[in-house]
Parts: sequence; C-alpha cells; structure tokens
Amino acid sequence: MDSVTQNSTPSRTIDGFVPVVPAGGVGSRLWPLSRPDRPKFLIDLLGTGSTLIQDTVARLAPLSAEVIIVTGERHASAVAAQLPDLDERAIVAEPSPRDSMAAIALAAALIEQRHGEQIMGSFAADHVIPDADAFREAVATAVGAARTGKVVTIGIEPTGPSSAFGYIRSGAALADAPGAFEVEAFTEKPDHEAAAAMLASGGHVWNAGMFVVSTSVLLGHLARLQPSLEAGVRRIAAAWDGPGRADALAEIWPTLTKIAIDHAIAEPVAAEGGVAVVPGSFAWDDVGDFDALASMLSADADGVIRIGRDAPVSVVDAPGAVVVGGTKPLAVVGIADAVVVETDEALLVLGRHAAQRVKDVRL
Repeated sequence: MDSVTQNSTPSRTIDGFVPVVPAGGVGSRLWPLSRPDRPKFLIDLLGTGSTLIQDTVARLAPLSAEVIIVTGERHASAVAAQLPDLDERAIVAEPSPRDSMAAIALAAALIEQRHGEQIMGSFAADHVIPDADAFREAVATAVGAARTGKVVTIGIEPTGPSSAFGYIRSGAALADAPGAFEVEAFTEKPDHEAAAAMLASGGHVWNAGMFVVSTSVLLGHLARLQPSLEAGVRRIAAAWDGPGRADALAEIWPTLTKIAIDHAIAEPVAAEGGVAVVPGSFAWDDVGDFDALASMLSADADGVIRIGRDAPVSVVDAPGAVVVGGTKPLAVVGIADAVVVETDEALLVLGRHAAQRVKDVRL
C-alpha cells in the first residue's frame, strides 16, 4: 500500500506569523470510520503512522514557533495527547460548535491579546498535502499579500471539474504582492457541467478554505460586518488567560452568531475588492469521502485497496473493491467498486460512485 509522506526540507520561519488550525467537524461522509467521538483529523486515515492533525502541525512547524489549535472541548485531551510538544496555551477549546467564523475570530482575538497585531493563517486539521515545501511556499506568498491589507485565500489549481469543492474566480495580478491575484467571486459547489464550464473559461481555482490575513484586518472587517461576534470574541480573549475564562465562555460563547468565514468575511469583502488569492500548484485533498480516500492509495496484488485491515479478503468478479477495517474474513462477489467499512460500532456497504451520500445515513 502506498502512503502519503511529508517533504521534510526545512523552510524559513516567517516573522510575525501565527498559524491557526481549526480542528472541528466529524467527517460525516466517512462514517462509521469517523464519528463525533472520533473525528477524521484524529485518525491515521492513510496508514502512514501519523494522524491528519499531526501531519498538519508538522507541515506548519517550520514556518512559526507557535501554532494555535481550536477544537471542541470533547476533543481537546485527545489533541493534546497526539501533539505532546505543544504548550497547553496552544490548544483553544470551544464549548460547542459555532461554525468556522467564531473559532477563527477567537484565535485572532487571542493572538492580538497575547502578541499584538500578527499575520495569522487558518488551515484545516484534516487536509492531505503531500508536498509540504510547495505548500509552505504558497503560505509565504500569501503572507506577503496579507501584509498589504488583503484577506488572502490559497486556492488549489484544479486537476479536473469537480462538484465536491467550491470555486474562486481570480482577476488581475496584485501589483504590490507578487504571486497573488484579486478575487472576483466565490462560487458554491457547482454541478459537474458548471464546474467544467468554469475550468474551460480559465482563472478558477478550488476553494480549500485556507485564509491568511492580519489579525487587525480580520477583526476590523468583522467589526463592520458581524459586530456582536467581534465584540464577543474580544471579551472572551481578554479573559482567556486569567481566572475569568470559564465565566466569559459560559456567558458569551452561546450568543455568538453561527456562521462560516466564507459567508461572514470572504464573500462580502471580496465584493468590496478586499480579497486576494494565491494559486497553489501542490496536490491537495480534504479526504471528503471514501472515494477520495481510496484514490490516494494503491491496490494490493489482488486488486483490493485495504485500509487498516489484515483479515482475509476474497474478491470474485468484483474489481475496485475497497475494504476498511474489520476482523472477520470477507468476500465480495459480483459487485464492482464496492466499499465495505467495518468498525466496532457499525458496518457500511456502498458503491464508490455513491460515496457523497454517506452523509444521508440515519442510524
């Protein structure tokens, strides 16, 4: 089985840059492998010996002496166990999910509270990026663009039309930020035909949800567009490193607007001309479903892709089988592209073409 490895070539530390890693979500399309008490960022999905969040922090480590992880209270201890070298102040535990804007804004306010204005970058904990050097080069370019006052996103150069990702349409190059371009529009996940049309027209990249921006710029936009959210996270941040944290969280956190950063900041600020994009040419995947996961791995000699499984598997006229976990002998007969997932809690059988529909399972 092939594995995805991190390029370990050192990169230069970027002064005044603090990476933030939002570690939330449950990976519903990877059920039952990923569950609320076992989210995908805490799993060694690719059999490399490290989990997705460990890989993410390792990718970012050469760029900064500090990283902040924002995760749910129920996962904070597991995150700390997987990242034992992190200072305890680096793990920010939110009491309940309030979507990405609240998590990222709290990190921005906390960074300013501790260090003053910095450039921050937000990078999800559950993405796979094999070429860490190319990723870090894109981050450095994005930091340069962010120093001009832009909200900067790193977009992924598409490998083909996909309806699994949102798209960003880029415009003119920024004169004062080499490698960055104006963002003209964000598009939610399109159907296949619309995605193909966007790629044919040129100037489109996938929206990977990576943002690089000055903390003061981010919080300034938030003060205009979502003032109660901005005021709330600043109050929480002011109390965070003192005895008033629990009271501030209990009082303020449940009142914060539940909204994604794309809707709260990226889209409205892009309409004002305040967002830039840095195209990333590195391979990237958010491992959104079992089809995506299987596509990153190679089949064994019998044609079966195995993930976390040593028990016997027999296939008869069943090309493209994917088998995840399980301890009982398994046979797949007469079904092409079958996916069989077994955990202690549940059993899932599906076709790879229907991988996105796992989110609709109700058990």
